[in-house]
Amino acid sequence: MPKGDTESAEHEIKYIVRIAQTDLDGKKAVQYALTGLKGVGIRTARILTQRASLDPDDTMGYLEDEQVERLRESVANFNQNVPTWMFNYRKNPVTGENQHLLGSQVDLTLRETLNLMKKTRSYTGIRHERGHKVRGQRTKSTGRRGATVGVQRKKR
Repeated sequence: MPKGDTESAEHEIKYIVRIAQTDLDGKKAVQYALTGLKGVGIRTARILTQRASLDPDDTMGYLEDEQVERLRESVANFNQNVPTWMFNYRKNPVTGENQHLLGSQVDLTLRETLNLMKKTRSYTGIRHERGHKVRGQRTKSTGRRGATVGVQRKKR
């Protein structure tokens, strides 16, 4: 093989890298590409790349297969790699365990938790059901929707 062909084969970019059942952009840096995973922010992505002993600023598409595999293992073993205060789902209401959810697990677990709150008729569940603000915000003048926005005057 001529010298030019080996260089092009080495520098061939993978435009899509698949990690945790999600397609990630191969043109981005590793730490920013990992934020494409639901449940992974920039800080979490940086920790994952360091655990996989990769440079966070490398381009995702230029990683070798062995490096991508290390990254996959790092994502899969996230619960063992970071302290519990970094998890995004602590104190599961059913099992009581701490976990970090990724991908479609985030949506499914949120839906299940909301349904459980609605079923048990908790205050938060009732607020969710009625479409009101849930976290204690003021509602007298903000959060209005529909045609009834505005001040009404007294009729004389």
